[in-house]
Amino acid sequence: MKLKQFFNINTDSMKSMGVLIDKEVSDYIRSKKFIVLLLIVLCTSVASLYSALTTLRHNPPSPDSAQASFFFLQVFTHSDGTLPPFHVFISFLGPLLGICLGFDAINAEYTNRSLTRILAQPIARDGLLNAKFIGALIILVFIFASLICMTVGLAVFWTGLTPSFHECLRLGLFLFVTVAYVGFWLNLALLFSVLWKHPATSALVSIAVWLFFMVFYPMIIGVIAKGMAPGMYASNQEIQSFQNFILSIMRLAPNQLYEDGTLVLLMPKVRSLSPLSMEQMQGAIPTALPVWESVKVVWTQVTALIASTVICFACSYFVFMRREIRA
Repeated sequence: MKLKQFFNINTDSMKSMGVLIDKEVSDYIRSKKFIVLLLIVLCTSVASLYSALTTLRHNPPSPDSAQASFFFLQVFTHSDGTLPPFHVFISFLGPLLGICLGFDAINAEYTNRSLTRILAQPIARDGLLNAKFIGALIILVFIFASLICMTVGLAVFWTGLTPSFHECLRLGLFLFVTVAYVGFWLNLALLFSVLWKHPATSALVSIAVWLFFMVFYPMIIGVIAKGMAPGMYASNQEIQSFQNFILSIMRLAPNQLYEDGTLVLLMPKVRSLSPLSMEQMQGAIPTALPVWESVKVVWTQVTALIASTVICFACSYFVFMRREIRA
């Protein structure tokens, strides 16, 4: 009897979770601020992909050439000089999309005084926070998966080429890394939404963190690199140690982790993210890495992104579960 009651409780909680997720997805889709920001991200991304497709369309590779095996990956990394590549746009504008989905997830319920009415229903408190996150994550997966599929379909229509299994696998991994990257900013905004009761405060703090990593952090790294740069008579080992140190500091920024991950996944010929010596380059065969070897190269970056996302969500969960909620 106890086992049956246990399973009934789990079933009821899953049903209530599904209802909350449906509600959150519909609220996100109908939100005016989300629609405006989504149009900006879509327009810039489509413009970047269209410029790359237009350039590659005039010089399509033959089906038997070596370039044809990675043609669909070049669509997401190629640029004609007028617009940045697709992954650079996502690195810059993707965080704004995540912040837009999360900055008022909880404190808006406080402001509208609807949180007590929601929790008065037979719904677990953590179920509300989980539904906020899962609903936003579903939106992100749908947006970026639609962009990638639309681009691949247009490239097939224009060139007549078809993507290989390895290209599809790399694009799937690229989608996973992109969702993890934007999901980090979503969870960071969700954490600020739990910490502050006013949506304007959480939005300003989220945008301030985004501006710091996008604009000011590279400036700080440049100042540090200029002050600690080795002299002209430094050995190769000292120069390489200095470069590794600067790269390690740069990878504290989430956008750098994302750029490193997408660079290796979308460019199979990239074999390392660290500076290589002449001894390491000698004898290296200039061939593309298998998918699993590329995953090994970026495993640290992807793990760091996922760990940062989990930490932000865990902090949000801890604070929200311990907060007193009054009518």
